[in-house]
Amino acid sequence: EDRSMDVETISTGSLSLDIALGAGGLPMGRIVEIYGPESSGKTTLTLQVIAAAQREGKTCAFIDAEHALDPIYAKKLGVDIDNLLCSQPDTGEQALEICDALTRSGAVDVIIVDSVAALTPKAEIEGEIGDSHMGLAARMMSQAMRKLAGNLKQANTLLIFINQIRMKIGVMFGNPETTTGGNALKFYASVRLDIRRTGAIKEGEEVVGSETRVKVVKNKVAAPFKQAEFQILL
Repeated sequence: EDRSMDVETISTGSLSLDIALGAGGLPMGRIVEIYGPESSGKTTLTLQVIAAAQREGKTCAFIDAEHALDPIYAKKLGVDIDNLLCSQPDTGEQALEICDALTRSGAVDVIIVDSVAALTPKAEIEGEIGDSHMGLAARMMSQAMRKLAGNLKQANTLLIFINQIRMKIGVMFGNPETTTGGNALKFYASVRLDIRRTGAIKEGEEVVGSETRVKVVKNKVAAPFKQAEFQILL
């Protein structure tokens, strides 16, 4: 029985992951969250999505809140840098406003936000170090999700959020890991991918890449909980 909905998708650049996603890739008009530990291949995976989308003639945007996009590496993965809209916003609100403006323009097919953890609320940037800003980022994300979800559907734009993992303090039972930016993204995302580096690929002593495992933790367009393993070569 085929449980996948009939939605337009974009390839992730990895055949095994496209199969695990069930629908043949990441769904257009939806929100996707990709999260994992540092250097697990989150940005690499999203750059592969951009390369695949550009090959289909789609327009892509990269909101680089971490200020860490390497154009040379992106080119190596097949990204057409000259035709990639790239923005390095100063505040979280600005980043999310740019997302909304790009979506409403109807001219952009894929938007990547790298990363949710780097979306710092304006009040926090303008405040002193040491000030308490409890729940500000979560509130900002929650407002943005409500606004973006409908606009993305109308414009048929795919929005991918990269997220980092944090440890919850004092968790005795269950998983102590959590993602940043509150719960709104968890609810609004149609697909959530958990990406992990499982080992190194070596040629002799030299490390030439990494073995990667991706779990489809949430999937609203096909059956969830499948996983894929592939290699990311440096």
